[in-house]
Amino acid sequence: MNSRQRRGVLLIVISALCAAGAFAGVLAVIRDVESKVGPETTAYELASDVAAYQRLKPEHFTEISMPERWLPETAVTDLGAIRGKIAVNPLRKGSLLQRDMVADRPELEPGQQEIAIMIDAATGVAGKINPGDRVNIYATFEGDDSGEREEPDTSRVIVDNAQVIDVGKLTPFQDEGDDARARQREREGVPITFALATPDAQRVAYAESFAEHVRLALVGPGSGDVPEDERTYTLAGDR
Repeated sequence: MNSRQRRGVLLIVISALCAAGAFAGVLAVIRDVESKVGPETTAYELASDVAAYQRLKPEHFTEISMPERWLPETAVTDLGAIRGKIAVNPLRKGSLLQRDMVADRPELEPGQQEIAIMIDAATGVAGKINPGDRVNIYATFEGDDSGEREEPDTSRVIVDNAQVIDVGKLTPFQDEGDDARARQREREGVPITFALATPDAQRVAYAESFAEHVRLALVGPGSGDVPEDERTYTLAGDR
């Protein structure tokens, strides 16, 4: 082996030793990072914005992995924990899901039942009434002047302090009947679900079927029942 060959072999050996040293250094860095970071665990991020009081669904979230030691104690690591929950505030895409972001959906009390009706968005309900709110439910009825006794157009409070337990999405809808269908083709409404006793549920069902309009009025905390003499309004009675 001549001197040139010996120098070549020596360079190869030195290169191999340098590569081995670099590899060992990388492994040492990786082990050091792993020792500082620790094991990873599952968490969830918002895949899209979620409005306040909206019911939470699995498709609202994306599963991620992150170091367990960096995960907040309030972080949600099991989507089963959000079943039946609603967002307490607007949730933004990319935010880490935590338990203090959610709350229980309002539940029925003994003797109550759920009943849902479509409320016209034009009445101002869209975005203003949320689960847990209390509302007065108003219905307006067309009068009848075809008989011997004339009946005026009437507005009535059919249920006061009704508890809202769910608010649906804005949905196009049409009333029944040819005239109404032609007149209201562009209407949009929001399905609102209430927790009501049976007599009040019957009043709401009747109003949805026979009233000209059904409207909601948000009431403040601690508001009492509407007095009996204020539950019915006619224009003639206001003169």
